[in-house]
Amino acid sequence: MVTANTETLTYTGAKILIETLTKLGVDTIFGYPGGIVLGIYDELYKQQKIQHILVRHEQSAVHAAEGYARVSGKCGVVLVTSGPGASNTVTGIANAYLDGYPVIVFTGQVSSNLIGKDAFQEVNIVEMTKSCTKAAFQVRNAKDLKSTIEKAFEIALSGKQGPVVVDLAKNIFTETAEYSGEAELTKSELPIKTDNLPTVLESLCNAKRPVIVAGGGVVQANASSELFKFAKLLNIPVVNTMMGLGTYPPDDENYTGMIGIFGSVGANKTVRESDLVFSVGARFNDRVTCCFGNKELERNFIQLDINESEISRIIPSKNFLVGDAKKILESLKNLFNSGNYSFDKTARNQWLSKVRGFLSENEAPQKFSNHLHSFEVIRHIYDFCKDFNPTVATEVGQHQMWTAKEYKFSTPRKFLTSGGLGTMGFGLPAAIGASLAEDKKSVVCIAGDGSFQMNASELATCKDYNLPVKIFLIDNGYLGMVRQLQQKFYGSRYSETKISNPDFVKLAESFGVKAIRVSKEEEIMPALKEVFATNEPALIDFVVEPMEVV
Repeated sequence: MVTANTETLTYTGAKILIETLTKLGVDTIFGYPGGIVLGIYDELYKQQKIQHILVRHEQSAVHAAEGYARVSGKCGVVLVTSGPGASNTVTGIANAYLDGYPVIVFTGQVSSNLIGKDAFQEVNIVEMTKSCTKAAFQVRNAKDLKSTIEKAFEIALSGKQGPVVVDLAKNIFTETAEYSGEAELTKSELPIKTDNLPTVLESLCNAKRPVIVAGGGVVQANASSELFKFAKLLNIPVVNTMMGLGTYPPDDENYTGMIGIFGSVGANKTVRESDLVFSVGARFNDRVTCCFGNKELERNFIQLDINESEISRIIPSKNFLVGDAKKILESLKNLFNSGNYSFDKTARNQWLSKVRGFLSENEAPQKFSNHLHSFEVIRHIYDFCKDFNPTVATEVGQHQMWTAKEYKFSTPRKFLTSGGLGTMGFGLPAAIGASLAEDKKSVVCIAGDGSFQMNASELATCKDYNLPVKIFLIDNGYLGMVRQLQQKFYGSRYSETKISNPDFVKLAESFGVKAIRVSKEEEIMPALKEVFATNEPALIDFVVEPMEVV
């Protein structure tokens, strides 16, 4: 709870907004001004506690706010104007919704007396975003502003986190209302359903070949330590979904990798050969379920999720637990340590040994030309970065999958990628938000040449705020993932996937950003050393084999 003095004051709506955000602990807003919201921007100009980051597109503002939220664990905040300013945020909002991260998006709106009359730059952003937000509010009276903001933060941060839209009618910025000087930041404690705790633990102990599938919910719950302790206590192998990468040590003997269509053979086989699947905060979307037939996931599926509506939504569960993963895993561990439960250690060791054997079936990527290959680049980036463990953001495409497969993430909240929506253009602004959340530490952005061009103008944001975002461009001259699908399913008819690119080095330099081009393996490490030698933004254009496939 954040509180201040209870003296009642009279403020304009614009000042109430800024005062409330300040008292809720907001220190950064990502946005783009417009005529409707100038009253708020004027109040921002008068104060020093909240920094505003001017991006070059409203979609980028939401991605940057999500990157900030993913790293910091706090709400990201966005401020945009009405009409296209508001509608440009929708892709970013949908991205945050599907991946489950808290972002508050403040949109300007025409004055209350003009709403519904097709006024200049009016869109019904509340209705537009109802399907991809946890809640959407419209404020038409200044007296309702403070309570609506507090409610928005509570909803965004409670339970399965996600975005909330607050649409602000222009008239409230100059209207006055009483302001108490007090604000509260609260999270609703959702009911925890652990009546099944003993039966779930008994099932896990009785299973001969159990596996834990750890997803993004482990990240959100900050439950990595509890996951590790519980898996080791019961000697259960662990696999990750892509959104769960970093929640389990990749070099531990119980870890078998990432599952799904771009996962490893060993990890998928571990799940396929198991006799019990314990899902911890994983959604099991179609990129995972498509790898398992014959009801392999349904045989004995136990689900732990913070959102009760997720239980049996995709896979029918034999048993379930609802609540915070950190608390429930800790409760399971304590219950086991009470001395009333045991498992067959010999059988469990045999299962783990078998699982380790599955890893030998993983397919190693192979070079098939003299060109630089993507997997080589990612491996060198990891080797260079592993000791100082920077946050890594990706765009979407082949490079994203190479990163998930080849970069060993050892801690949570270090891998920022668009999982549910697969949004090209996410990576660079997310890296910007991450760098700001980490007090301008170096952040890596691994991008494809197609995705990078979606929001390349955010190079200006990096330069304006001197953010040490290191952009590593995997440049193959194609929309690589789509081209790969054409190669596999459409007879190599590459319809509209060969793309023309700018000179990325000159492009970056035109923004005042240092840039290097690399086309040979022996050039990789010297280039990495050069760009990390300074605390400034930089770009390396890695020219790679165009026909490589994941």
